[in-house]
Amino acid sequence: MESIGIVSATRATQADFWEKSPLGVSLRRLSRDTRLNACIAFENRRGLPDVYNEAIHAEFAHDYLVFVHDDVWIQDLFFCEQVIAGCEVFDVIGVAGNRARSPGQVSWAFLSSLSWDDGPNLSGRLGFGDQPFGDIGFFGSVPAPCELLDGVFLAAKKSILRRQKVQFDPRFDFDFYDMDFCRSARACGLRLGTWTISMSHCSGGTYGSQRWIDSHQRYIAKWGE
Repeated sequence: MESIGIVSATRATQADFWEKSPLGVSLRRLSRDTRLNACIAFENRRGLPDVYNEAIHAEFAHDYLVFVHDDVWIQDLFFCEQVIAGCEVFDVIGVAGNRARSPGQVSWAFLSSLSWDDGPNLSGRLGFGDQPFGDIGFFGSVPAPCELLDGVFLAAKKSILRRQKVQFDPRFDFDFYDMDFCRSARACGLRLGTWTISMSHCSGGTYGSQRWIDSHQRYIAKWGE
């Protein structure tokens, strides 16, 4: 039976994660699907790349890895089937992304001025709000090959990441880790794309914070932009 590792980091205790967090409640709802295995860093203070890379390099036998924020509601009853199907078409999948990438781009969806990219470049659907089945953001047709994916949800076959030596850069602890990961994956020849998986996200991001600015500067320096 194929195995899917759900990799996430949370500042919550183990008890609070399972009882109160959107991801924890979602995984309890899907708990009868024995293909799902939770790999959660509780009371976490490490950057996301450290947690995610630990799962990539671990020897436990997960066929697929799903990197997802703890404030995500998974609404899809056929979640496992969708992850497996998407990873047969693309090497890395997400629920929202950009078909193109521009110099100086500051997000999968935003250009250098924090204005939205042109509609034809965007792909995906994602709910937003504190409750599941939130208002839907329609970004563009799905599925679609992409250059960048939203880091709220990323999934891939573990064997491909290990074979191509693709991982997350610890320099980008909470911001720009997803853009950097996507560029590293594309540089190794991996195919990125959006897939149809129903979920909602509770957070609007940290655009413009000092932490975000510092990460952006490191990102620009790394990629020569």
